[in-house]
Amino acid sequence: MTDKIAVDALTEAEASQELARLADLLNRANQAYYGKDAPEISDADYDALKRRNTAIELRFPNLKRADSPSEQVGAAPAEGFSKVTHAVRMLSLGNAFDDEDITEFDERIRRYLGLSADARLTYTSEPKIDGLSLSLRYEGGALVQAATRGDGAVGENVTANARTIDDIPETLQGAPDVLEIRGEVYMSHKDFAALNARQAGRGDKSFANPRNAAAGSLRQLDAEITRARPLKFFAYGWGELSAPLADTQMAAIDRLSDLGFATNPLTVLCDGPVEMLSNYARIEQQRASLGYDIDGVVYKVNDLGLQARLGFRSTTPRWAIAHKFPAELAWTRLEAIDIQVGRTGALSPVARLTPVTVGGVVVSNATLHNEDYIKGLDSKGSEIRGGKDIRVGDWVQVYRAGDVIPKVADVDLSKRPDTSVPYTFPTVCPECGSDAVREEGDAVRRCIGGLICPAQAVEKLKHFVSRAAFDIDGLGAKQVEQLYNVGWIVEPADIFTLQERYGSGMQQLKNREGWGEKSANNLFQAIDKKREIPFGRLLFALGIRHVGEQASNMIARFYGRWDEFIAAMDAAASFEGPEWERLLGIDGVGEVMARSLVGAFAQENERAGIDRLVAHLSVQDAEQPDTSSSPVAGKTVVFTGTLEKMTRAEAKARAESLGAKVSGSVSAKTDLLVAGPGAGSKAKKAAEFGVETIDEDGWLALIGDA
Repeated sequence: MTDKIAVDALTEAEASQELARLADLLNRANQAYYGKDAPEISDADYDALKRRNTAIELRFPNLKRADSPSEQVGAAPAEGFSKVTHAVRMLSLGNAFDDEDITEFDERIRRYLGLSADARLTYTSEPKIDGLSLSLRYEGGALVQAATRGDGAVGENVTANARTIDDIPETLQGAPDVLEIRGEVYMSHKDFAALNARQAGRGDKSFANPRNAAAGSLRQLDAEITRARPLKFFAYGWGELSAPLADTQMAAIDRLSDLGFATNPLTVLCDGPVEMLSNYARIEQQRASLGYDIDGVVYKVNDLGLQARLGFRSTTPRWAIAHKFPAELAWTRLEAIDIQVGRTGALSPVARLTPVTVGGVVVSNATLHNEDYIKGLDSKGSEIRGGKDIRVGDWVQVYRAGDVIPKVADVDLSKRPDTSVPYTFPTVCPECGSDAVREEGDAVRRCIGGLICPAQAVEKLKHFVSRAAFDIDGLGAKQVEQLYNVGWIVEPADIFTLQERYGSGMQQLKNREGWGEKSANNLFQAIDKKREIPFGRLLFALGIRHVGEQASNMIARFYGRWDEFIAAMDAAASFEGPEWERLLGIDGVGEVMARSLVGAFAQENERAGIDRLVAHLSVQDAEQPDTSSSPVAGKTVVFTGTLEKMTRAEAKARAESLGAKVSGSVSAKTDLLVAGPGAGSKAKKAAEFGVETIDEDGWLALIGDA
């Protein structure tokens, strides 16, 4: 089961399934605690679940769910709270954990914008408040709406509660006609201690930390309860605007202060990574004396024009990053090393520890990555931890990366028992006994048992029904495992014949333990609803190695129709020819992913299982962006040579937003080549195929204001 696997040992499919499980558990816990005032789990257990969810999202940002618990504080919209659709999505931030990440952030921005290493590029630096994100909408200078972030697209209407917070002005003078302010609701340490003292005096439940207290207080159905809670608010940004606030982030923050909002006095302007890191150190040193919780520092590109050019990824802005504070450390004993087998057959070692508290959470497991890591080597064969290996019985130092992911940092050799022996990594699968082999260049040893390995079969099925895949109500990881163990569901196609096989007769689902007539009928109905499935979801559900959720949707959009995709995979089965080159040309598809994808459909047994599944489905064409006014919608575009007025990354992002398919190579199916100086072989190939070729000015004239 995925809840037993260390975060760093999860495969992408396992991570997706685990995020679905955690979302369900945390939602129920939130409803019980905030909605019903009847907690079902302890604060420590809740915190552990929440941090595990965050850890997985940090490792697999492309799997972050629309209903991610990391985007929700408290419960989902409860009765009494109406929903608010944000005019501009409230996105989360990417994370950095060391100095090198900040240098890379700066270099990444320079590459995207085409700026030289010595070009001046300034950033704002501000403390990252550990509270609850809030959006405040003002129209004509009057506060008309306040909403939580929710899932980023839709939040809760908490206007009445927000009006009780002293730091939030009811009216503004000199503000744009439409002004959506974004900031953080928080509670000071002093006020938090006083609140918990009052809670204890009344015999009520105490809050675990100031962030939970702030979140729970803002989400009260009775605004008078919120009024009695000492909440504060820092403004740090904005959403929808009818007129710009300023030309720079710093000037805009000053403008917010002039309008009457509390802004963080520690916000400063930094000239590049050296000053950013220096200010980070200053803020970290002040952390304990601030009087409120922070968990890092946020950097933002100061020039708002550059922010607009940089734009957004699917869940995070390119122009900002959160630099998290270092992990906390603790020493404990390694009691055992367990091997877990994932969906792709990967053997993942997990350290079983004597429980120890690290960063406020009890840790009893930690990832050991792979067999080289246990030996004291990195992926390149160089020594780590001074070359010290890890053995059962060792006294080990545990840390939580970004205050989240449990890992083993060091070993105390002075406490190693004389009877200690090096750990021998298994060469056979602990689940099925098949050989576990390690291919050249691969850091992971994998079971070759395939479908005969129960761990792989069950994990594939769990992935298939996960939230980002088929998401069948009533058929989660627990139910899949139960039905697999009795032989009722062995492959995905079996799900869609379950009713005809076990809906009546001697053996019926309703008669199995944990099921009844109503739950069985509900499951059959839920399965029927999923017979119509989007192309991208189906492809992701197949659990093909190296093909995650984001890649699945990208590939689906490129091919559009399932039958066209299948024909392309068949044509590329030899790993050569026009369709193979076309697949490799998709921006974001490399040879490793392409070989895994084509190979899955070329392998006889796997293809037969896919065909049996699809026979029960109606696969919807991939959704395409609204590009009714776009002159390049549906066209395959290739960029080559040097672009002088925008970077290659900007050009690709713009083309894709207009509905074009950006390819990295020219073929007979290419519609347009945009060639800058030094175009070379691609321009010659385009001429051979008769592909229309234009220069950068022609491209900009073509897309115009589309």
